[in-house]
This record gives sequence, C-alpha cells and structure tokens, in this order.
Amino acid sequence: MAQAVQFPSRAAIVATAHEAIARGSQSFGAASRLLGRATRERAWLLYAWCRRCDDLADGQDHGHGAAPIADAGARLATIRTCTEAALGAPQQWIGDPAFDALRIVVHETAIPHRFVRDLVEGFALDAAGWRPADEADLLRYCYHVAGVVGCMMAVMMGVGPRDDATLDRACDLGIAFQLGNIVRDLAADADAGRCYVPADWLAQGLSRVEVAKRLADRAEAYAASARVGTRMLSFASAWAVLAAAGIYGDIARRVVARGDRAWLWRVRVPAWSKLGWIVRAWVQALGRRRLYPETPRSGLWTRPKE
Repeated sequence: MAQAVQFPSRAAIVATAHEAIARGSQSFGAASRLLGRATRERAWLLYAWCRRCDDLADGQDHGHGAAPIADAGARLATIRTCTEAALGAPQQWIGDPAFDALRIVVHETAIPHRFVRDLVEGFALDAAGWRPADEADLLRYCYHVAGVVGCMMAVMMGVGPRDDATLDRACDLGIAFQLGNIVRDLAADADAGRCYVPADWLAQGLSRVEVAKRLADRAEAYAASARVGTRMLSFASAWAVLAAAGIYGDIARRVVARGDRAWLWRVRVPAWSKLGWIVRAWVQALGRRRLYPETPRSGLWTRPKE
C-alpha cells in the first residue's frame, strides 16, 4: 500500500518563514516582533513569499549576492505559476515553503488576490528591463514592488480591504521604504546595469548625491503620510509600523549624511539605533492620534484602484 504523503504543518512553514526573515531583513524582523502573535506569524509568511519571489527574479539568496540573469522570462513564469497555485484551493500544497506560506496567509486573511498579482507585476517590470521615464513612473513601480505589500500588511492588521483611505496610507509606507532602498543601492544598481532614477531627472545632470537627497525627501513625505494611517491600527500594529518607519527612514538619512562616501559600503542601521527607534515608536504609538492628526494626502501619488 502506498504511504500517504506527509505535508509540512503550518508550524513548520511558519518556522521556515521566520528563518527567511532572520536571514533577509533584520530591520523588518525587529519591527515584526512588536506585533501580536497571529499577525507576526502572518507577516513572516508574507515576507517569505516576497523574499522568495525577489530572489528568483534577481538571482539572489535572501537578498544577497545578486547574479546576472539570463532566463528572466522563465523565472517570472515560475513566479506567476506558483503564485496562482497558492491563490487556489487552501489544501493545494505547492511544494515550495515560500509559496505555501502565501497560500496560508491569503486563506487566513481577507487579502485581495489583486494585491498579490499587483506585486508579481512589479517583478514583470524588472524582467522587462523597465526604467522610469518620470517621477510618476517611478512611484508606480514603487507601488508594485513595495506599496502593495503595505496594503497587504494593513489587511492582515485588520484594515478592511475596501478601506481605501487607510490602505492609501499603508501604500505610502511601502513606497517610502522602496525609495529608501533605491537611495541605498544607487551604486550597486548602476553596477548591475539597473537604473531606478527617472530619465527626466538624469537629463537635468544631477549628481548622485543630489539624486539621493531628492529621493530621500520624497521618502520622508510618504512616510509622514503613512504615520497618519496608524490612527486606524491597534496599538501593537501601530507600534510595529512606526518602528519600521523610523528604522527604514534611517537608511536614506544615513546615505544623505555621508554624501559621496555613502556608497563605499552598504549602509546599515546599527542594533542600538533600531532599539532606539523601537522605544521612540512605543511613545509615538501611545500618542498617535494626537501626534498624527488626520490631514489630506495632497501632492502625493495615489495607487491604482479596482
């Protein structure tokens, strides 16, 4: 008699996802510890899928050691196929822990499938060798690769999937994070033949430091908008979001402060600084309704709706 196939348990997939975040993002991992257990585990599961897709697309190992990609189309096809399988029946095991992580988190929450597919479209942009023509084009890309992750995280934290006002604020945080990542990686991306700086900015003859300052300023504006959205979250979720905003914001600020020396080595936020942001974020979360009053999102790019 054939032996029944033993699929990994939810606990095993969560444990694997925890390992992924520990190896791939110490900053996000630190902020995630502030969440309640259920939301924290789901954040790890979502991260594991995002990390796996990013590694497939870029030829990396947990975000490290990017290599030239000769089969970008095939890799994108794998991402699409496995993602669609994960969005299928809850008991349809994928066989890859990261895609099974997505399957679990989507079926435990109200995350709209369109958000998942919007992120995959971000990988499609990279696979096509996309470069931004202008700032709006850059922000559209930032939505697809990070802003929509903010939307998914917000839904996991209890925000309704049709609460567009709060989801817009969550998207703003993801955009702020991505802009900060672009600032940090300006030199590395150039060496890899990638460019996320709008073509019309390049036409102005801006120096790398000037580009970094402009991107960092944009990142801070979107992060400030995102902080307003924490009014709609539980204390634990608001604490985690505000800590992440502080920690990731530090990346761009440190790059700008270093000037031309910023890209001699990868900018990191030291452990003592992360701890400081966690403490400050606790105070901010307590007073978030006073500190971050409801204000219009004037002058900011807005994500596409259904």
